[in-house]
Amino acid sequence: MEALSMTEPEVLATTKEQLFSRPRQDSGYAVVDTQFSTDQWLNGVPISQEVTETLAPFNHVRVGSGYPDLVGAGSIASDSFRGHHGDLDSPPLVVVEAKGHGSTGQVDTETGIVQAHDRLQEANLGFLAAPRSSISSETRALGRELNIGVLGVTEDQSVDVLEKPRVVGTQVGREASTIRFQAGPQRVADQSFHLNRPKNYLGYPFCVYHPEPTENVLEEYVVRDFRSARDGAAFLGLIEKQPDGSDVLSPLGEEVVRFGLQKHEQSLNSVLEEFKSWKRERTRLTQLASDWAYVARRVVFSFPATQMLVKHVQELQNNDQPPVLPAVVEHLFDTSPTFAVEFFIRDTEEARSAVLTGDGDLITASLLEPHVYRSVVAYQFKQMLYHSGILAESGSDSSNLEPEESNWRLEQPI
Repeated sequence: MEALSMTEPEVLATTKEQLFSRPRQDSGYAVVDTQFSTDQWLNGVPISQEVTETLAPFNHVRVGSGYPDLVGAGSIASDSFRGHHGDLDSPPLVVVEAKGHGSTGQVDTETGIVQAHDRLQEANLGFLAAPRSSISSETRALGRELNIGVLGVTEDQSVDVLEKPRVVGTQVGREASTIRFQAGPQRVADQSFHLNRPKNYLGYPFCVYHPEPTENVLEEYVVRDFRSARDGAAFLGLIEKQPDGSDVLSPLGEEVVRFGLQKHEQSLNSVLEEFKSWKRERTRLTQLASDWAYVARRVVFSFPATQMLVKHVQELQNNDQPPVLPAVVEHLFDTSPTFAVEFFIRDTEEARSAVLTGDGDLITASLLEPHVYRSVVAYQFKQMLYHSGILAESGSDSSNLEPEESNWRLEQPI
């Protein structure tokens, strides 16, 4: 790849690969604007499949005054900026504006820096990425003046950090906060849930609390699938995974343990025996154990996505509109487009390109296609809402999903 012919997609793909280290599943997330989801760039210049795959997933995320080329959080290399993001309450939100060679052969680096600076209204770090040969001393000086990092992409597809920005504290907007949320341990991904009954996750804190090895206790009393139970408990905020592979109870997890011990007169074994009696039980939790269903309801409702989802389903039902899956997504997209896409739509190039235009508009006809939806939401997460009494109907796995028949109506609308 010659530096003098590098287009914006190529610059951005190299930047994304090099600037954002390949993170652990729960430590970072980045999306690229939908304008890059096309197979051709300006003047019909083709974008290779390799570049497209590197840039994916795509979304159209508003940050500050506009839509950055890349929005990410949590996984940026620490040697690319100044300051300490540990002072922030959440992972730093990063925006990147990429510039490459167009039909005139010129690279408008100054505009890229100004655009990135405008995004700092709702971001912690801003960068310009451009071919190394196009970056002048004046470009670097403007970056220093406006606190925008300058990244030089070289002909060997590496990235030189020419100017390091300083981390700034700011109020991240609602749309951008979804990307920050996706960078944390509760991000919505295929690994969030593999088990579709809340008892498997409610039981996990008791196994952590037990003095014997968690995995052994879990297998005996709750479920054999240790990894899935652990991931789901972390997703629901019941535990916090530690770097050494151990777990600690979150405040919410501690409260679940307190409830169980109080119910069983402080006998941990009695609590676990109750969970053991539910093995291979398929009855809805609200019917099987209404008190535990209420606990599950509080846990599931504490997850931020549940609250937003219930609000929009309630609005549809109040307007006498059937809250079937495509209608829910479309209604949610009207007010919170970034969340609607990140929560419901798979993060593959194929799914995002099917659902979003290059301008970030919703292609509603594609919402009728089962393959665009995250199975973990359409099935497992919906099962959580059903078993805890929030939704009236259960979920469908990806092989049986019919979006227009997937009803998300509330069990108790108000």
